[in-house]
Amino acid sequence: MRVLTILAHPLPGSLSHRFADRLQRDLTARRHDIVLHDLYAEGFDPRLTAQERRGWYDTPFEDRVSLQTAEGLMLVFPTWWFGLPAILKGWIDRSFLPGVAFDHDPARGTIEPALPALRAVLAVTTLGSPPIYDHLVMRQPVRRMLKHGLIRACAPRARFDMLSLYRAESMTDMRLKGFEAKLDRAAQHLFPTES
Repeated sequence: MRVLTILAHPLPGSLSHRFADRLQRDLTARRHDIVLHDLYAEGFDPRLTAQERRGWYDTPFEDRVSLQTAEGLMLVFPTWWFGLPAILKGWIDRSFLPGVAFDHDPARGTIEPALPALRAVLAVTTLGSPPIYDHLVMRQPVRRMLKHGLIRACAPRARFDMLSLYRAESMTDMRLKGFEAKLDRAAQHLFPTES
């Protein structure tokens, strides 16, 4: 399975990097073809320029090709202020485009999915807050946006899972091992071993 991994954390020693490395090692060992983009390390510019916006339908951008051919997508990032890091939001804005991830149906005024190859999506995030704020107060805004606003619109047949590590600043070894076990199970479920 061709799996595109997008990592969005500025610190190399972060939990996000740890999880992305773990996922990459696991999927590579199970014979998946992994393309990893560390947005900060690559110096990715999240801004959509005026020129790029004018050529929205025909401006080449490397990740658009990777996205169109991906059978799996992994997003690994921290949640800041109950939202995506700006660099990841910019990657989505510059990658999930008409003619790439979706098409417009002018007769109905709807979005038509354009990522038929995408079969599985795993989002992995860390939060400093406890789960009650994300679940009850904010109603999981990142999960809702990714699952319903992005993936269901562009690849409705893709299976989606999101793992959130809460209270990440007060991590214990036991909690970390428990989360990594969940991460391993989710990856094995969404991205089964290639034969």
